[in-house]
Amino acid sequence: MPAPRSYNDELSYIERISPNAFRIKKGFVPNMKVEGVFFVNNSLEKLMFDELRQFANSGGVGGFLPGTKQIANVAALPGIVGRSIGLPDIHAGYGFAIGNMAAFDMSDPLAVVSPGGVGFDINCGVRLIRTNLNFKDIQPVKEQLAQSMFDHIPVGVGSKGIIPMGAKDLEDALEMGMDWSLREGYAWAEDKEHCEEYGRMLQADPSKVSFKAKKRGLPQLGTLGAGNHYAEIQVVEEIYNDFAARRMGIDHKGQVCVMIHCGSRGLGHQVATDALVQMERAMGRDKIDVNDRQLACARISSTEGQDYLKGMAAAANYAWVNRSSMTFLCRQAFSKIFKSAPDDLDMHVIYDVSHNVAKVEEHLVDGKLKTLLVHRKGATRAFPPHHPLIPVDYQLTGQPVLIGGTMGTCSYVLTGTERGMEETFGTTCHGAGRAFSRSKSRRNLDYHEVLQNLAEKGISIRVASPKLVMEEAPESYKNVTDVVDTCHAVGISKKCIKLKPVAVIKG
Repeated sequence: MPAPRSYNDELSYIERISPNAFRIKKGFVPNMKVEGVFFVNNSLEKLMFDELRQFANSGGVGGFLPGTKQIANVAALPGIVGRSIGLPDIHAGYGFAIGNMAAFDMSDPLAVVSPGGVGFDINCGVRLIRTNLNFKDIQPVKEQLAQSMFDHIPVGVGSKGIIPMGAKDLEDALEMGMDWSLREGYAWAEDKEHCEEYGRMLQADPSKVSFKAKKRGLPQLGTLGAGNHYAEIQVVEEIYNDFAARRMGIDHKGQVCVMIHCGSRGLGHQVATDALVQMERAMGRDKIDVNDRQLACARISSTEGQDYLKGMAAAANYAWVNRSSMTFLCRQAFSKIFKSAPDDLDMHVIYDVSHNVAKVEEHLVDGKLKTLLVHRKGATRAFPPHHPLIPVDYQLTGQPVLIGGTMGTCSYVLTGTERGMEETFGTTCHGAGRAFSRSKSRRNLDYHEVLQNLAEKGISIRVASPKLVMEEAPESYKNVTDVVDTCHAVGISKKCIKLKPVAVIKG
């Protein structure tokens, strides 16, 4: 192990390259193949450097690695191309930081896939559903509507789904994704048209998902879970791009939407855990060295690498079925309160994005078209106008990007840009990003105060575990507007719509 460096020595490897970007030079950590970069504004910059200062002053002992170190450690992985990129919402994670993306050259026999670059909640993502309701329509029944949502959607740590699901159904769902939801009557045909990958990763292989993972996933389909997952009833507060908003079916302030944020639950967690065990063995066999053992990985072309990608795709399909099932339950909840069919309420899916996934994509690297395995962890795909992989409806606007905010603040819809393709392989932020840990949140905050603050803002809330609310309080997170404004300023995505919550349903 090299001797710990002073904070000033650490800073000598980091330089500002634009008002909103810093470069991490090779040598910041051993074996860097490419440079790192991270995007910030003034307040986010302070958080990044305070974290590095604390790490240096402690002699590099204890706690999580700072985001800068994690970006650099990823830059040392075999086969990485371009740069290891930190988005403005970056914070410490397992292996990769959350808010870190990296692309690996599929034609390089040494290139790797790392479960730490996807995360444990595979295809955690966000779905936005519009309605033709206005705030004045829901204001008189807001409490009843929140309760109806809470009654229909199972929430909480041990919640069990109410969508009928046998072992054969689960196998089909893992293979088919949203096509299973469509077949079973839980989704509309047009839902999948407005979903990343059309709600189905074709390389999924349920046989690569362990019995233990399937056992965990079987009772959880159509459940929200806990932590930072939520279903929110929101209203449009600002429209920054009228044309793009109209393409999404949003045409005025006060229009009511529903945002669902969740992932693959225990099944995805187990798929990641199983893969890490296999990859530890593969690293010894193939003599792969990494700076951090949490960056366990395998050659993309190896049996372990391929098995993980097939299992990860199956878990991603499960997550889309999960969000589709909750969309079905959400439509029922609205239908019950307003005594109208969901179709009459115009409850169409605007878009569904993933922010924990690795995907094979084509990108330009040094002027040459290459096939890459793009890891996005706490990062969202943000493809530009005219890209063949986004729906016909959004060909002129760019892909909608859904950015969930912190409980009681606001959320955003962005659109993808050409600049993003050049700078970040078509990637942008995913949310607010934690400012301090869950344990620190529990120590510093009182859940009664958090709930009171929401009530004072006129936000109805239904939670299964009130004490978990402390971990998800806005104070625990970076300012989502800072994050979004930074992405907008850098040009890797553009602001389209701002949404504010009027009711929150959480585990």
